[in-house]
Amino acid sequence: MRLPRLVSLTLFATLLSAQQPIRLHVDATDAPRRVLHAGMTIPAKPGPITLLYPQWIPGDHSPDGPINGLVGLEVSANGASVAWKRDSVNMFAFHIDVPAGVGALDVRFDFLPAPDSAGGAFSSGASVTTELAVVNWNEVLLYPQGADADRLPVEASLRLPAGWKFATALPIRQESGGELEFQPAPLTTLIDSPVSAGLHYRTVDLGTDGGIAHYLHIAADSDRALAIPPETAAAYKNLVAEAGELFGAHHYRDYHFLLSLSDHIAHFGLEHHESSDDRTSERCLIDEASRAWVAPLLPHEFMHSWNGKYRRPSGLVTDSHDGGYDSPMKGNLLWVYEGLTEYLGTILTARSKLWTPDQLREYLALTAAALDNEYGRRWRPLEDTAVAAQILYTAGDDYADYRRNADFYPEGILIWLEADTLIRRESKGQRSLDDFCRAFYGSAPGAPSGVPAMRPYTFDDLVTALNAIQPYDWAAFFRERLQSTSPHAPLGGLEASGWKITYNDKRSDLWKAGEETRKLIDLSFSIGLKVKEEDGSVADVTYGGPAQKAGIPPSVKIIAVNNRQFSGSVLREAVKNSATHPVELLIKTGEYFETHRIDYHGGERYPHLEREAGQPDWLTAIIGPRAK
Repeated sequence: MRLPRLVSLTLFATLLSAQQPIRLHVDATDAPRRVLHAGMTIPAKPGPITLLYPQWIPGDHSPDGPINGLVGLEVSANGASVAWKRDSVNMFAFHIDVPAGVGALDVRFDFLPAPDSAGGAFSSGASVTTELAVVNWNEVLLYPQGADADRLPVEASLRLPAGWKFATALPIRQESGGELEFQPAPLTTLIDSPVSAGLHYRTVDLGTDGGIAHYLHIAADSDRALAIPPETAAAYKNLVAEAGELFGAHHYRDYHFLLSLSDHIAHFGLEHHESSDDRTSERCLIDEASRAWVAPLLPHEFMHSWNGKYRRPSGLVTDSHDGGYDSPMKGNLLWVYEGLTEYLGTILTARSKLWTPDQLREYLALTAAALDNEYGRRWRPLEDTAVAAQILYTAGDDYADYRRNADFYPEGILIWLEADTLIRRESKGQRSLDDFCRAFYGSAPGAPSGVPAMRPYTFDDLVTALNAIQPYDWAAFFRERLQSTSPHAPLGGLEASGWKITYNDKRSDLWKAGEETRKLIDLSFSIGLKVKEEDGSVADVTYGGPAQKAGIPPSVKIIAVNNRQFSGSVLREAVKNSATHPVELLIKTGEYFETHRIDYHGGERYPHLEREAGQPDWLTAIIGPRAK
């Protein structure tokens, strides 16, 4: 929700009423068959007009509006067909000559959601099954080029399949017979407010914080998947309280976690100002391994309401006067937008008791170890992963450590942990990053709770705000970590917090949960392979690791290990015994078979955190609960 020029919601409503609204109706009764029917009435004057399909989707950080899903486009006025023509350069633009005497265009089209389990880039991935759907408004509308998205009113309505329940942050005007009519909202707010719906549905009241209500809405492919354990529900209530304690203010009217549980939709999280679109496996809430592995998902997206929606890097603020969704975004500060959010989401996962302290430490260990052993650090500085985010989000998983994909997420944890420990050290324990969060994102002057708004910032603004908490050469601190290349990750914060990475042959419970959830055998720190347990396919190869040096590329299939038919247990056993027996793999690549001997003799190897003697244990202090 972007209202930087509005001083009150009353004035906001007055400004909306001054314009003729776009009327949008979406019929989602065919969603189980992967078809959404959209109809619009768009005010127009005679002469040329260009209608745009949203291209740059906030939170996706890339021009991934699913234009290929738009089919059956028809435009008419006063009952007569009107011709349209797609722009020959901008595939998201449609040119129309509005006939004389016409005051509005009627636009109809269907949207075809992505098929079962299609990944895609966030919201362009699979969003529907026979049992549930997430309706993203940007997929089912066009808007006039040059309109001010912050002030363009839209009166939206939605029809759902019979028996389906729903949730959204959009206020409801009325509901009758499966037809939902929403209060008029600006285009910006509409697109920022998806609707979650399904046949198997449950809402968990997470209580109020600062007088503001919070809800967890769960749509699933089965009733059994809705059986959230009481302790998990209690942890999400803790999350609300811990976020309130961290920031000291809420910049939304109420908040809705929209959680979709299915093995047949894309899995990700996408932030919105007053809600989050969170998607993961069907049994996530009732299988402990899955629950533990994805525990940071909702905390991360929740943090974005403050860091990303309320405060946003200026390069990610598009010009609402140009419609708001056709202007390229600049991701230079994604290491703040996403990296700091990743850090805050991770520590609040522990503060809320969604993770135990041991689980938090094991997560930090595997994150830091992966970054510290990443081959791509030799050529790509971290800042470039942020600048290039729009292409890295759709990059392949093969040779991922050579590419350095969206590292501004996990490496943000290390950088902001170091900033946190530095503030604590320099202030002799009197201040921390929590103080910065409260001042920059929360209860600063002019930031009362319950008022949706957006305040952009620059790198210099960030440095100034940090200096107000603890004087330091923050500009140099960040530039060194962002713009340099180094074979090793910035582990200074981990070490200053009283911990260090060690390796042994024992998998932590969280490591096992990750393997079970992803159905992978992860041997990244031994022979340098990630292997799909079901069929022996090599999901990825560590560049410069033993397997890659032996000539094994990604995407091949392991047929046999030391002359024995492949299985997960056979491969693990071979690595375990590598000190005395060589690891020899028979692989199938294309139509050919090859045998490769891996020069590795170190046995199984997995990362952990160990207390650093002589250092204060800041980490335990950082992850401790704050809310009473």
